[in-house]
Amino acid sequence: METTPAESLSLWDYFVKCIKNCLDFKGRARRKEYWGFVLFAFITSLVLGFTIGLIMVADKAVGNTISTIETVGDIVGNLYAIALILPSWAVGIRRLHDIGKSGWNILWCFTIIGIIPVLIWACRDSQEGENKYGPNPKA
Repeated sequence: METTPAESLSLWDYFVKCIKNCLDFKGRARRKEYWGFVLFAFITSLVLGFTIGLIMVADKAVGNTISTIETVGDIVGNLYAIALILPSWAVGIRRLHDIGKSGWNILWCFTIIGIIPVLIWACRDSQEGENKYGPNPKA
């Protein structure tokens, strides 16, 4: 993907950018990048689950009681979830950097109550100007 100004990227482009930059834990990610990634990760997860479900229902309709399709469906779903772990963490950490917080705060997501502040932080606007994590991506 060629270098484009941040303002001209679509939500899908942000999703692709996050996948490509899955090992980039430095810098900042604006709200649009974070929520674009979350949106398309959710949509692709729904489409994948729905497709696998339809295939399993069709398999049961022809009378198969024990099928490898269920196992394959589980494997595909789990591989998709595993493939999104690093990009999710990377964009989450960059999002926290954007508001001036340490990336280690992402670990609050592993507690039930800790999800709330991380969600609130993800909704906050970017910190104005440059911070210790880099220049403002909105500029």
